[in-house]
Amino acid sequence: MRILSIETSCDETAIAIIDVEGSSPDLKFTVLANQVHSQIDLHKQYGGVFPMMAKREHARTLVPLLKSALREAGIYKEGSRHVVESPLRNEFKQMLEREPEMYAQFINDIPQLSPPQIDLIAVTTGPGLEPALWVGINFAKAISLVWKTPLMPINHMEGHLLSPLLKRTETGFSMNIPTLPLLGLLVSGGHTEIVLMRDWGIYEVVGQTLDDAAGEAFDKVARMLGLPYPGGPEISKLAKRGTAGNFNFPRPMLHTKNNDFSFSGLKTSVLYKIKELPNITDEQKADIAYDFQEACVEVLTVKTLNAIKEYSAQSVVVGGGVSANARLKEVLTERVTRDEQILVYFPEPAEATDNALMIGVAAAVKFPSAIPALEKILANGNWKISEK
Repeated sequence: MRILSIETSCDETAIAIIDVEGSSPDLKFTVLANQVHSQIDLHKQYGGVFPMMAKREHARTLVPLLKSALREAGIYKEGSRHVVESPLRNEFKQMLEREPEMYAQFINDIPQLSPPQIDLIAVTTGPGLEPALWVGINFAKAISLVWKTPLMPINHMEGHLLSPLLKRTETGFSMNIPTLPLLGLLVSGGHTEIVLMRDWGIYEVVGQTLDDAAGEAFDKVARMLGLPYPGGPEISKLAKRGTAGNFNFPRPMLHTKNNDFSFSGLKTSVLYKIKELPNITDEQKADIAYDFQEACVEVLTVKTLNAIKEYSAQSVVVGGGVSANARLKEVLTERVTRDEQILVYFPEPAEATDNALMIGVAAAVKFPSAIPALEKILANGNWKISEK
């Protein structure tokens, strides 16, 4: 089976094409194309993602990125310009009418392509920024119509939960088959949650942030320290020069009898400390970064360990952009393997941030689930992984 997947939930525009062998979850993936267009340079001036700019950039980029992915996969072929029937033209014109630039590119380029051998299209439909999600969804619907290929909606967080299980092979990836129940710590963008998977494709959210997510806290503290966006990698880099113990930041909800998180108070504590230092030095900034990171890592680790015990989890995955934090990987892996003697899976750094490969993998694991009618595929910015 060949899957084309599309991801536009935030500030990366991504398209991947994979060949899939085997039966879920024992799958092997050959990656034919894996294209990611990052918008980081555009959003740096705002210190974070500006949603309408992200939407416009997705619309500008999707058609060229699709052509690039088809070329990378070796399945780009121009034929004689095939005529798109008038009723069909009207349908996808309505889908793309809010994105005139994308419609102009689409009508100019797509009819010239010979429809490639694609068995399934997968697209992120949530959670995320709804204006950005809609661009990818409508583009995927239009491609589905023109190529007469089924379209599957995918939860972005399910992609992050499954991507740590990818094991690199000579030709692509295979899927590690963890012992169930599996516990997932998902730390991506505006999400920090603990997810329990008792069986494949069945998820229960057993802990979540009550305010800021860990990634948001990293970005906001980085901004306080005058560091560029995205803040997570910058905090991690600065923390390597810091000294432990000069700033005693709180560990919010560390000892509560649930698996929920709160990072707003930690962020505020950092803000107050910085205000007490009007002539803050580079050394103090590094020390703040170090102690802030340690506080976040401790909370994430302890909460995960508590949930492992509560649900007798036999495997752990850590997914999302914050999973690339080296200190989190070091501490969490050491504690879980020492205290619980179970395996912890992290994604490779390239698969930690948003990408379309993980959306294709999620589609392969879900297949053959029911394929909804196109009109029922809608953006849901708050779609929880536990919801159907």
